[in-house]
Amino acid sequence: MYKRVLLKLSGEQLAAPDFPFSTETLEKIALQVKQIRQMGVDVGIVVGGGNICRGRIFEKLGFDRVSADYAGMLATVINAVMFSAELNKVGVKSVPMSAIKAQNVMDFSVEDANRLLDEGNVLVFGGGYGLPYYSTDTGSAQRAKDIHADVILMAKSGVDGVYDSDPDTNPNAKKFDELTFNDILNLGLKVIDLQAAEMCNEAKIEAFVFNMTDEDNIVKAVKGEAVGTIIRC
Repeated sequence: MYKRVLLKLSGEQLAAPDFPFSTETLEKIALQVKQIRQMGVDVGIVVGGGNICRGRIFEKLGFDRVSADYAGMLATVINAVMFSAELNKVGVKSVPMSAIKAQNVMDFSVEDANRLLDEGNVLVFGGGYGLPYYSTDTGSAQRAKDIHADVILMAKSGVDGVYDSDPDTNPNAKKFDELTFNDILNLGLKVIDLQAAEMCNEAKIEAFVFNMTDEDNIVKAVKGEAVGTIIRC
């Protein structure tokens, strides 16, 4: 079982069909995080912003890349506040943090993050990497490195691991139970971007790709059960 984890959630996973937030989904994930904390595992969470907006939407509207990226990052700040509040509601001590400072709401420092984790808080990170041109994968890898996480739990919707080709279009696609980051790079598998893969490999942080929509899969992943694809260094 892992001792300190970084859970990566996409913003889309928090959405309802006609609203940016699903109360049922928020509670379901929060209760799994509560169970993980009761197991004695430290938890950091990186949340995307796709339920509110994505930077590339602004690009399509003709905005420059920097403005688009910052808009996307600000959406993740909203999600961090929301999900942290949900955790506190179900009885989990939680603090939102952001690489983009939001006065009177949150900011980020490595020292504060590790202190708060040691004190038993779950941290919810928004603001991405804090700079444009960086992916959520890279921001997650950096936060995992900052908090000395053992693994990045890459929770997916409807994807139960890493395949050698797209299983939606190739019925003979092969699922991998275990890979290395070098395999990811050499085979050109697009499960994690190049910079994030290199950061994880260098920092000796594993990644675990699994389907979060299956019952209690986040908890099972923390326990190391075979519910997806493990990527080792």
